[in-house]
Amino acid sequence: MEFRTATRADVPAVLRLLADDDISRDRGFGEAPPVAEDVDAAIWAAFEEIDADPNNELIVADDDGVVVATAQLTFIPGLSRSGARRMTIEAVRVSTDRRGSGLGTDLMAYALDRARAQGCRIAQLTTDKRRRDAHRFYARLGFVASHEGMKLTL
Repeated sequence: MEFRTATRADVPAVLRLLADDDISRDRGFGEAPPVAEDVDAAIWAAFEEIDADPNNELIVADDDGVVVATAQLTFIPGLSRSGARRMTIEAVRVSTDRRGSGLGTDLMAYALDRARAQGCRIAQLTTDKRRRDAHRFYARLGFVASHEGMKLTL
């Protein structure tokens, strides 16, 4: 298993992972995400922006050429906590057939190593309140539900 930064060629596989989830489908993401260049330019523009930004990393787990997990990491400087950098982890997905295999733990270990390499002292994430299995998983890794998150769709 190789953990690495995603390339443009990985985007279709990442989109499939993001869509392979009832909660994502409820949000309108759909089972067949757009991947063609002329279908949804916003997806490609978002990837290009992430790829060009040194404070963002889209990572994947690659098992012999097959993308089986993904997460987006964002490194944020801040004035709070004595100027501590933090990493926000978003869009964590493990292929349905790989869940329970330890892959998620390995993916998160890789993500936390990236945070340390970037000088971060805090790792944070949000997870949908309906994702009970994810909450247990993150708690096993040492994450603490210390804050209440809020979102506003614009």
